[in-house]
Amino acid sequence: MSQAGKGRLNYRCPSCFMRDLDIDMFYDKDTEEYYCLRCQFTGKEDEVLKLNEMARFRYKNLLKRITDFE
Repeated sequence: MSQAGKGRLNYRCPSCFMRDLDIDMFYDKDTEEYYCLRCQFTGKEDEVLKLNEMARFRYKNLLKRITDFE
């Protein structure tokens, strides 16, 4: 495997992020995939973006103050 290097953007590992771990992914130019050093998740850019959108759904109301519980 080539030496680990950051990709064009710092993507979070969707597998780790679902477990409340904030781990950046690395980019492998040879296979054109992103990978995580912690959990061995690998995926193309579109797959990583799709899974990160699912994780954002979990935290959509994080900064919203909820006062009406009806």
